[in-house]
Amino acid sequence: MNYLYLWLNIGSFIIPFLFSFHPRLNFYKKWPSLFPAILIMMLIFIPWDIAFTNQGYWGFNEAYLSGFAWFGLPLEEWLFFICIPYACLFTHYALLELFPKFAFSERTTQVIYVFLISALVICLWFFFDRWYTLVNFSYAILILGLVYNLKRYILSPFFATYLVILIPFFIVNGVLTGTGIEDQVVWYNNLETIGVRLATIPIEDIIYNLAMLLTVFVFTERFESRPIRSK
Repeated sequence: MNYLYLWLNIGSFIIPFLFSFHPRLNFYKKWPSLFPAILIMMLIFIPWDIAFTNQGYWGFNEAYLSGFAWFGLPLEEWLFFICIPYACLFTHYALLELFPKFAFSERTTQVIYVFLISALVICLWFFFDRWYTLVNFSYAILILGLVYNLKRYILSPFFATYLVILIPFFIVNGVLTGTGIEDQVVWYNNLETIGVRLATIPIEDIIYNLAMLLTVFVFTERFESRPIRSK
């Protein structure tokens, strides 16, 4: 099972990458906006990842890794922050290209937002002493609040496509957390989480993924909307 994490990254990335050149999708044209957005997200999430790994809040099973690491993070973890956002944002934009009206109504978006914020605040009230829960949910509240108040309109399609993205998320993250294999690829210190899991996936991971992708999406849209300077 060596390299399982690496193969999960490659498997998640390869098909979206190949279809990026499809004449209808032309997703490669978003690369100048997408990759800087991914870099900005990594500047936020990588230090967080390094700190939590060093503190033992989560870790990685060497039996499923290539053995290469930087700053205490395996090569596969670095690739995760490139391959997964790429695949998910490809899915988002492909769905909107194929189904232009694939979005929630303004009212539904508002209800989802209020529900998410309320649930996150309530969880923090009871589990503020769990580091993964605290940092994860606090950042999610921050990014959701900023987007809702500054660019609310982009949440309508994002929330809709995120429900679709959750399908491959449960497959990939399920394997990473031990579904269908002998041990976990990524393990979590249960003392630093709420302790609720969907199958093998900590509930925090769903919010982590949402906040990570929303960060990339926001900056991609920001860079896409930059005015082109005339020479």
